[in-house]
Amino acid sequence: MLPDDKETLVDGKGAAAEGSESSRRAPSSLSAPGGADSVAGYGSLSRPLSSPPSTMGSRTAADALHEQEVDRTRVFIRLAQLLVCVVAIAGVVAGGDGVAQAVLYGGLVLVLGSTAWLSFALRKDGQYTTKRALPVALANVLGALCGIYYFGVFSPAVVVLPFGLYFFSAAQDFRATMIIFAECAGLYLALVVLVMLGVVVDRGLLVPPGGTLIAQAVVVAMVETILFATFLIARSTRTLTLLAIDRHNRAQRGLIQREALLKEARLDLDRALRVGGLGRFSETVLGSYRLGKVIGRGAFGEVYEATHVETQQLVAVKLLNSGGLASADLVKRFLREAKIAASLRVPNVVRVLEIGGLEAELPYIVMERLIGEDLGQLLGRERTLNMAKTVALVRQVGAGLLAARAAGIVHRDLKPRNLFLAAPPEGGPVAWKILDFGVSKLIDGEGTQTRDIVGTPGYMAPEQAKGGEVTHQTDLFSLGAIAYRALTGRPPFSADHVVELMFQVTRAMPPRPSELVKVSPDVDLVLAIALAKSPLDRFDSGEELAVALDQAARGRLDPALQERAQAVLAKQPWGGKA
Repeated sequence: MLPDDKETLVDGKGAAAEGSESSRRAPSSLSAPGGADSVAGYGSLSRPLSSPPSTMGSRTAADALHEQEVDRTRVFIRLAQLLVCVVAIAGVVAGGDGVAQAVLYGGLVLVLGSTAWLSFALRKDGQYTTKRALPVALANVLGALCGIYYFGVFSPAVVVLPFGLYFFSAAQDFRATMIIFAECAGLYLALVVLVMLGVVVDRGLLVPPGGTLIAQAVVVAMVETILFATFLIARSTRTLTLLAIDRHNRAQRGLIQREALLKEARLDLDRALRVGGLGRFSETVLGSYRLGKVIGRGAFGEVYEATHVETQQLVAVKLLNSGGLASADLVKRFLREAKIAASLRVPNVVRVLEIGGLEAELPYIVMERLIGEDLGQLLGRERTLNMAKTVALVRQVGAGLLAARAAGIVHRDLKPRNLFLAAPPEGGPVAWKILDFGVSKLIDGEGTQTRDIVGTPGYMAPEQAKGGEVTHQTDLFSLGAIAYRALTGRPPFSADHVVELMFQVTRAMPPRPSELVKVSPDVDLVLAIALAKSPLDRFDSGEELAVALDQAARGRLDPALQERAQAVLAKQPWGGKA
């Protein structure tokens, strides 16, 4: 993941205000035409665009075995057809009873016809299904029994049953393999019993010279035991293979998650080194507030702890440093941020108390001082949030975004560092607040150019990464990415270079959530809608996303949403690329 271009500034005691850091704009066509360097709270992409794009894999152990099953089936078809040819020639050479020969060749035609049909159906991997394979498997068992009848029910030809049974019992569908085992064991037992009782004449080439019924029964019992053991070995082999693949995938996912979290930890360390202590304007009085220590610092701005000179009210003051003051454009953007934030008087958006404009000695923004921690800190400590906490987060942030939408504002930089869990001064429940409207866009009004690519790449929407039109759906994608991060313990997109990260955001889907943590398949479906590449496929509000997550966690997801998510995943599955 890239270093965040803007950040929530938090001091060591858990008090926070809005703030930012910025970095150099990447020398690429991804940067806005004619754009200046980023300002505090406004940001741009960073690091050279040098890494080739790549995609993330997202296959389960069952997926891998399914692909193996398709390949094994193709091999089995070729071997079965070859065996049909060999047995057909053997039947001509060996001769034998005419009725038994007719039964044999009837069975061979059945095997050849069914395998030819399945071979035609398997021209593409996606056409393989248990529904198609099961009738072919049953036909092959009948064909094998026809061969056994020709060669003799106590002949070595019986070994063909364990051979075929092992192959089919390693298939994915347990119910289907049970049916095949029951057919093998049951029909062979029925045939032998009928022969032993004299109901069916033994016309085999290899008829045993003698032996009591007890001896024959022992042979039959041994064959049935071998069939059952073959079935158990095949199923246990499949189970152990699944476990081995799953362990490997978990270990690999753990390494990826640790790498992504390590990158976040490095950013936290960088921020910690930049805050605390006295700043250039400490002890300066701006308006009605005396500035204290620095609690946040970016490339073009700083955030100071401050107190009202008369009431001693504790606040946070954000202002531009000397580098920011040298640019008229940066000053205008700084004041624009203040205007946007001040217009949103809702509990889930940080409150602006005072604005010092161009007439002030230094342009500044006075904001409420928040006590608590941002989501980045919280996830750094706890790694994940449970479903109830995630739903509460999405619902409260969604309420703030709804207010912004009503005011014609798109935030464009939602990320864990810009969501703060604040405890109200007068007590009561904590609440999530949205911070830093430094790169927000005023729809049909004053704002940055539509083609500006600003924000934090790992959480921005595809249309934003492409420099396209941004709407409230852009923020909802970011909220979905945050929910994914909170539930799975890793960012949905992570890379060392901008070009790779932007490729993932615009063209790839992250790993399926249920592969990373224990969540229901319905949660996968909800997050698929939230992270849909097309804005029209996403939820229309944070409340819709919160309700859907709650339903999914309870196993009550609306069937219409399930169908909608399946349509989204059909266009681009988890771990896939466009």
